Amino acid sequence: MNQPYCDSDLTDEEWLQIEPLLPPEKPVGKLREVSLREVLNAIFYRADNGIKWRNLPCDFPAWQTVYGYFRLWVNLGIWEQINGVLVQQVRISEGREPEPSLTIIDSQSVKLGQKGGSNTALMATKR
Repeated sequence: MNQPYCDSDLTDEEWLQIEPLLPPEKPVGKLREVSLREVLNAIFYRADNGIKWRNLPCDFPAWQTVYGYFRLWVNLGIWEQINGVLVQQVRISEGREPEPSLTIIDSQSVKLGQKGGSNTALMATKR
């Protein structure tokens, strides 16, 4: 694949970095009928265009197939690995180090725990 069909399609370089992260085909049972690259292209198309799974264009594999792979990869932690690889590639293409040297977390980004928690005894109470 030399020319991406959509702007959101994977480049050959991106595909070469992501392909090793994907689970291999099962040694027994029914053979895979879809291209995992096309499945990824469909996932990225959906994210880029903000559409429902059911509204994926018919040029892509069936939406149920794409959604099934997406859920499987999320559950296996593969989607997080793919995101990491793509973030590193973007950083390198912008002339930056692959890993950030500093991370900032604010209180809006971090869940602190259950509301009320054990610190309620420290709060003033109405009498």
